[in-house]
Amino acid sequence: MNWDQIQGKWKQVKGQAQQKWGKLTDDELDRIDGKREEMVGVVQERYGIARDEAERQVREFESSCNC
Repeated sequence: MNWDQIQGKWKQVKGQAQQKWGKLTDDELDRIDGKREEMVGVVQERYGIARDEAERQVREFESSCNC
């Protein structure tokens, strides 16, 4: 699935994002609102990881998303 599809179905997808990144709050997921760059930034900040690692995780989520 590509990110445009994820963004279009964000209300359904955010539950899957919550499962993958359990530290993300509902407020953060609402703020992300399907925006890829916002997602990368929040994952990086919340988990204290490098930008490259956050990008990798979001890319992995994008390819494994089943919505």
